[in-house]
Amino acid sequence: HVQLVESGGGSVQAGGSLKLSCVVTGDTLSRHCLGWSRQAPGTERERVAFINGDSTTTNYANSVRGRFTVFKDNAKRTLYLQMNNLTPEDSGMYFCASGPLRTCAALPNTWGLGTQVTVS
Repeated sequence: HVQLVESGGGSVQAGGSLKLSCVVTGDTLSRHCLGWSRQAPGTERERVAFINGDSTTTNYANSVRGRFTVFKDNAKRTLYLQMNNLTPEDSGMYFCASGPLRTCAALPNTWGLGTQVTVS
């Protein structure tokens, strides 16, 4: 089964950038919708950015569209989230997620442990 391990979080000033990585093991990346969700303390988990199995479709939350880019490198078995022009509202725990299908119509069913992003 799919396993996900995130890295790349940290602390950054507003306006700065971070690039998150998620190593995917256990199955071929192209068989799954992959993406990122985030959760700040006291709030519900929010879908941020997802990419379908054949990388033809990406979906972004309105709050990050134009600033964040989700992409993957199948050869490196890694999903990425490039985050630019960060604001304090982007702070939270970022989770890598995998869905059961290539399409992102299904909800994710596998999650990583998360990586913390703090913007001040």
